[in-house]
Amino acid sequence: MSVQQENIKSSEEIYKKISKFVPDVEWKIHQPLIEKINKLKKEKNTIILAHNYQTPEIYHGVADIAADSLALAVEASKTTADKIIMCGVHFMAETAKLMSPNKKVFLPDMKAGCSLSTSISGEDVRMLKQKYPGVPVVSYVNTSADVKAETDVCCTSANAVKVVESLNVDRVIFLPDQYLADYVSKNTKVKIISWKGTCIVHEQFSAKEIEDIKKQNPGIKVIAHPECPPDVIKASDFTGSTSGMINYVKDKQPKKVMLVTECSMSDNVEADNPNVSFIKPCNLCPYMKKIDLKKILDCLENETNEILLDDKTIEAARKSVIRMTEIGR
Repeated sequence: MSVQQENIKSSEEIYKKISKFVPDVEWKIHQPLIEKINKLKKEKNTIILAHNYQTPEIYHGVADIAADSLALAVEASKTTADKIIMCGVHFMAETAKLMSPNKKVFLPDMKAGCSLSTSISGEDVRMLKQKYPGVPVVSYVNTSADVKAETDVCCTSANAVKVVESLNVDRVIFLPDQYLADYVSKNTKVKIISWKGTCIVHEQFSAKEIEDIKKQNPGIKVIAHPECPPDVIKASDFTGSTSGMINYVKDKQPKKVMLVTECSMSDNVEADNPNVSFIKPCNLCPYMKKIDLKKILDCLENETNEILLDDKTIEAARKSVIRMTEIGR
């Protein structure tokens, strides 16, 4: 069987899995791009990473590793690939570079940002450290390398409480998500000094929306992300990180579920759990949607949009990420 035939067979299998989410007219455009990308990435020893918020044709079609932001960076560092293409947002590409400083890392669109990441700068962190001398800084992984370089230890939404308590102090500076900070403060005795950052996807949900969904869908399980406002978390049945939400659906197989998160994540989880019925009053991340197959192919062919960080930043920022991985989830 020729390589082309293998690619055609592979793309047919891909479409069978995601046909519910990708109309046939769109697939006719996606298919040749997917086949070209999957062929070229092998020739160029490149690994493609896709965050859970990427569209199904990317997540299921071309990704070698599909996961949450930290898992992508950690797993990519274990591969023998020379190059990494991050299908996500800018801070994720930077984190991948921190974990794989000797690999070339590319982002298909440099304008793929993040409201959380841009809500705070390294200068802001230095100001906070002057205001609260000696208080350790815990930064959410959803931050720039500049912020990570000023941070004592990073965290994810999955291990935020564990990271905070591992420091054995009375108070910490916790950046930048105010809702995740609120969630952590309710689950630890450590005093949390927070920042006014938010995720533009998760902050749009409301408790009334959740309550209405429950009334219209008796027995539904509503699963929220800790980046959501406190009233949304209170109205939900389960709160967990991106991976925690996925594992809940996979392990419990509820008859009907709503993921209080980004729309494409619901599509991707549904594709992997066909026996679960999904209700989707979800919100789109405009930054994640800047990534598409044409831009990924351009990265592969022309090695555009390389992530470049100076050695000093890499060394300082990498320490805070490595310290987090040592603490574990």
